[in-house]
Amino acid sequence: MSIMEERKQPFDVAELRHAIEDRDAEAMLRLFADDAEMRIVNRNSPPRAPQTLRGRDQISEALRDVYGREMRHELRNVVVQDDHAAYEELCTYPDGTKVLGIMMVDLANGRIMRQTGVEAWDEEEAAMGGAEQADFTSPDETRTFDRGRIEVVNVAGRAIGRLVLEPGWRWSECVKPLVGTELCMTAHFAYHASGTLAVRMADGTEFEVTPDQVAQIPPGHDAWVVGDEPVVAVDWQGALHYSQR
Repeated sequence: MSIMEERKQPFDVAELRHAIEDRDAEAMLRLFADDAEMRIVNRNSPPRAPQTLRGRDQISEALRDVYGREMRHELRNVVVQDDHAAYEELCTYPDGTKVLGIMMVDLANGRIMRQTGVEAWDEEEAAMGGAEQADFTSPDETRTFDRGRIEVVNVAGRAIGRLVLEPGWRWSECVKPLVGTELCMTAHFAYHASGTLAVRMADGTEFEVTPDQVAQIPPGHDAWVVGDEPVVAVDWQGALHYSQR
């Protein structure tokens, strides 16, 4: 034959299982094309505005963050047909909280070109519990880092953190060495009690959060304290693994 049809490479489901269940971020990254796109729909990124990561660098940071957390991952219900695939990834935190990710994948020559994931958090058990209270003066856990700390209390199955950041604190200088990612890949939903925090997103967008404001900050950002007043903020979303590799 003068013209030979190029054989398509199959999608490696066995490698997908290894990457997910063994929390191997590098193995997972190898399944993505160089110019892949990852879209994430969750509590903080609705379908109309999903968190979007483009290229191996951004995707690599997200994978290292997810697979660096202390939780169990299980691959379920994989379906592959032609250039499309779908699967479920069940993540279980040590406190029993479960997150189910439903992934829809577009493939090219056996590699992921586009992945859209929808996350569902299992919070029914916490919602059905009785009244609880906690006190930041005696937190369940305190994690310290250069020029700051986070105090964590657990209420109704959820970790809530109080961030105390001293003047001169900057995430890329004080926390980045601990977690190993270029940007903070933790999402925050926080009330700012004092101080001014400047935030710069991966796309260069900058804004400041000041006292008595509530801020939602998606993954992929740097941040720093502005001025001489410490920043104190209560974070309902980002406390569970903040400042941990």
